[in-house]
Amino acid sequence: MRLFTCKNCGQLVYFENAACLRCGSQLGFDAETQDLLTLSPDQSGTLAPLGGGRSYRICGNATQVDCNWLVPADSPGGFCLACSLNRTIPDLSDPVNQERWAAMESAKRRFTYAILRFGLPVTNEGLVFDFLASQPGAHVMTGHDEGLITIDIAEADPAERERRRHDLGEVYRTLLGHFRHEVGHFYWDALVRDGGREEACRQVFGDDRLDYEMALKNHYANGAPADWQMSFVSPYATMHPWEDFAETWAHYMHIVDALDTAAAFRMRVKPEASSDPSLAARVTGDPYTADSMEELIGEWLPLCYAVNSLNRSMGQPDLYPFVLSDSIIAKLGFIHGLI
Repeated sequence: MRLFTCKNCGQLVYFENAACLRCGSQLGFDAETQDLLTLSPDQSGTLAPLGGGRSYRICGNATQVDCNWLVPADSPGGFCLACSLNRTIPDLSDPVNQERWAAMESAKRRFTYAILRFGLPVTNEGLVFDFLASQPGAHVMTGHDEGLITIDIAEADPAERERRRHDLGEVYRTLLGHFRHEVGHFYWDALVRDGGREEACRQVFGDDRLDYEMALKNHYANGAPADWQMSFVSPYATMHPWEDFAETWAHYMHIVDALDTAAAFRMRVKPEASSDPSLAARVTGDPYTADSMEELIGEWLPLCYAVNSLNRSMGQPDLYPFVLSDSIIAKLGFIHGLI
């Protein structure tokens, strides 16, 4: 994630901020320019950025879920690009649903930002979301079906999400990770299946024509192979080539977004105790336009050593608790080339 500043006072502000905490100026994110704008009311009652430019309205979900994204004043719709991807939202008469949906939307805005940075197609004509709450006897299954992504909003409850992570034997489970994984299925359809790249993908991830239901039953009955870390980024990735692709896609997005943040802070890693050049990196470039996966990995691995060590100093689990073998890096390289 890039760093943003208030254009009125120069204060660093977060992507999620709707107002500058120093000067109080109103802020709003413009999906077209991918910038956090500093705004003031104009004569027509809409909002204009400092320095001039097109006029905007606030998103229709600004009060519901603290959405700080903007809608062009001449747009017929009332919702920003990220919120317009919603097909179904939960019953908001339940305040628990309201709180959980707000957390979902916060993660979705960050996820949508990355998709925009990649220059990938994102439109409610192909990609839509159902945010649903499980009811007694009617459990919501998180998943993807031809562009429709369904997410159980119970995932927004940290205690419930941790319980599921523990029960499923996962090392990592976040709201943002759900978005990144499920959209991997959507872009497999759009870029691999519809892009005529199925055979190339099978050479890397395996034959996706394997029976999915049988693979699912086998995975939950027998678990992942003992040596799964040699070829797969997670145990779940071993279940079926589609899940391997989606998990790898999610990790590619994790890596690029984290490197983007590190570059914004101009982070440099050079361990005092080692002269190994592979453990040193100066993260300054734009990972969204990197020439190769090797370039990204050359920055990512040293950064992981550093941030994992920082987390351990705070008594926290590793920030990135995964092993990237040569086989996994090759899969990440396929995703990089595909995008």
